[in-house]
Order: sequence, then C-alpha cells, then structure tokens
Amino acid sequence: MILLVIDMQKGIVNEKLYALESLLDNTSKLIDTARKNYVEVIYFKHDDGFGSGFSSGDEDFEIADEVTPKNNEKVFVKTISSCFSNKDFIEYLKQNGEKELMIVGLMTNYCIDATIQAAFDRGYKVYIPEGANSTSNNDYMNAETTYRYYNEEIWPDRFGECISMYEAIKLLER
Repeated sequence: MILLVIDMQKGIVNEKLYALESLLDNTSKLIDTARKNYVEVIYFKHDDGFGSGFSSGDEDFEIADEVTPKNNEKVFVKTISSCFSNKDFIEYLKQNGEKELMIVGLMTNYCIDATIQAAFDRGYKVYIPEGANSTSNNDYMNAETTYRYYNEEIWPDRFGECISMYEAIKLLER
C-alpha cells in the first residue's frame, strides 16, 4: 500500500474547502499511521506554471504546514490533474510493484477524481478514506454536494472503495 497525498498546498488549503478541519485532522491521522507502520507516503504538488503564483518558488505552491512531508518522503510535481501524468511516478510505481493506493487530498472533483480513475484504469486497488478529500464551491454545486457526489455516487463500486477512517487506519496498520 502507498498513501498518496495530493495537492495539499498552501495556496488552496483554506476556509473555502468543505470540512477543512476534518480534512486536515483525517489526513494527518492517516499520514501518521502510515509512517508508524512503514507504509510509504508520497506527496504531489500541482504546478500551474511560471508566473501563475502557484509554481516552484511560490509560497502557495508549497505543501501545507499541517501535512508537511519528512525529508525521506517523495514529492512529485504534476502540471495536469492526474498524478499519472508524471512519468517518473509511473516508473517508480512499476519498480515498486505495489498495487494498492490510498488516495487523499485536493480537489475532489479535479485531481483526486482524475487520479482515482487513472489508477483504476491501470489496475490499482484504490481506497478513498471518508473525510480525507475536499473541494470548494463551483458554478454547479456547493462543496459539500460535490464531495458527496463523488464519494457516494461516482467512485464506490466503480473506481475504488470509499471506506471509513476506521477501515483506512486498519488497512494502514496491517
């Protein structure tokens, strides 16, 4: 199992997110449990390009203090939604041989969804812990509705297993 922490960056970890405190608390618990049980934690940062304010060298680009990686943990960068757009990450997974991914982070309806579906398409077993992904309001749905739509309608029984925090902790402890 690998725990993927996607786009938990300073520029988007803010009060606009659905259930921000739960997201931070749950994500931190999962990271801590993974580390204690020698489960690899891999981070991703989204780069919108030079001059965007959300790119290498920009404060908003950096991972939020609440979930900062340790020195030995891998951090990959992507420029489009899916983590599988990064060829180094794909190669790393091939060399590693791991076929189970637990996916947490931002944004539910963009990078999380794209990564979950790309992982599923590549034959990975995907776990999505309850309350460990989030998004903000959009033109069509508020943040809570968007979160619930993906976690309760789109992903379960199709692309991954949406599991409770209890189940996620138990999986990381096995």
